[in-house]
Amino acid sequence: MERSVEKPKLTSVLDDSQALAGFSRLSVAMVITNPNSDDNPIVYINDAFERTTGYQRSRVIGRNCRFLQGPDTDPKAVQMIRNAIEAGEDVSVDILNYRATGEAFMNRLLIAPISDGLGKPVYFLGIQKELRDDEKDRASEATRLHLDTVCSRVGQDLGLIVNSLVDNAEADDALSPEARKRQLRMLDVLPRRLECLQFVYEEMKLADQQWNRDGIDLGSLLSRISHTIAHNEGRPGVRFVSLVEPLEVNLDAAIRMALITFELVSNAFQHAFDGLDQGYLELRVNRLAAGGLRMTISDDGVGIPRKMSFPSINSVGGRLVSSLLEGLDGTLNVVRGAAGTVIMIDVPVGFTDFKG
Repeated sequence: MERSVEKPKLTSVLDDSQALAGFSRLSVAMVITNPNSDDNPIVYINDAFERTTGYQRSRVIGRNCRFLQGPDTDPKAVQMIRNAIEAGEDVSVDILNYRATGEAFMNRLLIAPISDGLGKPVYFLGIQKELRDDEKDRASEATRLHLDTVCSRVGQDLGLIVNSLVDNAEADDALSPEARKRQLRMLDVLPRRLECLQFVYEEMKLADQQWNRDGIDLGSLLSRISHTIAHNEGRPGVRFVSLVEPLEVNLDAAIRMALITFELVSNAFQHAFDGLDQGYLELRVNRLAAGGLRMTISDDGVGIPRKMSFPSINSVGGRLVSSLLEGLDGTLNVVRGAAGTVIMIDVPVGFTDFKG
């Protein structure tokens, strides 16, 4: 049946179909800082930041970004950045920075706060791109809009994670100031989740390139995420199998399911096989006949203790999974077998019309 109205592409929410295409590996550098630690230190940089500045992660994590400034950096630009951070506001500025070699370059920089449920910045996200001579005039506005799009999308998705963690903490009226500080310190794990988001952006770009795609291919996305985790966290003797059907979902569902998969598969690799030489871990995702999907993550490891609640509200990952599931109207059930654990998640929402 013909459609009376053309369906917008997924990246129409970004206003730029090229904005997120491989930004983590190409020309758009990203940095995250923690304003709740002394001197607002860097807690994350991506590959493009390393290539642009020449500084390796080991040399910048824990430092303030001012090391990029030099003798000819405009003090007015520096003051603009300082004022925005003190006020917890966005800022966009062109600033002269210096590479590790001492070479100067013009940097287009956007900074945005990632705030908690009370509006307090818990991180600052910096998106930056080197401006070459032929770009300064010809593509000045286009470059700014491109970076603003990336900053807005990434900031929104990081905000989802931050608020999933902080809102739960704020709901506890008995939480002491010291406990509140501990909760905020736990947010230092946020950069690892950013790597997961980048897979979503890549799948979103691919969906836009294929005219017959109405949504993000969740099967492809979760397969890539789970096998990347297996590569990074797996060990000899533990076999991993992924059996994921091709399923198309909208952007919000893709982000939530990607993060849930990241948390649960990572947790299984880290804890399910303690003290064991061998093991089996399986991720399975199927479309349900009545609509929605079912995800099962099963292992034959040491198992979750029967007295332990899962997901635990005392862990960052546990609170994040619970919050993400709530946004999907999903359910989670745990089966503790004689050996190992089966985690089953049913999600009834977030699907587009799927064509096999």
